[in-house]
Amino acid sequence: MKINLQGKNFELTETIKDYVIKRVTNLEKLLSTMEKRGGEVVVNFEVGKSTKHHKSGDVFHSDCLIKIDGKEFYSSSDEEDIYQAIDEVKESLFEEIRKNKDRKQTLFKRGAASVKKMLKGLSKRNPFTSKY
Repeated sequence: MKINLQGKNFELTETIKDYVIKRVTNLEKLLSTMEKRGGEVVVNFEVGKSTKHHKSGDVFHSDCLIKIDGKEFYSSSDEEDIYQAIDEVKESLFEEIRKNKDRKQTLFKRGAASVKKMLKGLSKRNPFTSKY
């Protein structure tokens, strides 16, 4: 897994770098199965200030783009605290990747059940063509 970390209008300190890497490696639990199948995982994480002149409000901005085998997962967040922005991005990406993984597994199981019914003779529907 490649992690590209970038700072905009803001200097990245070691503590922020460590925090981002720690959060991204938490996502690795979901990404590891995709990576084992031979896919390459590239994570582009960008952290910074929205503009240089804000004194209050949503000052910090974080973006993350994860590319896995041609699929892209993206999330961004604006918060008053940089750590909150990073956490919010991580949570939304976690949900998005989990939903995709669950959907893929559900479709596979549904297809397998349909083939099994056809082979047993309980259904005349062909699961490959969806015709009776």
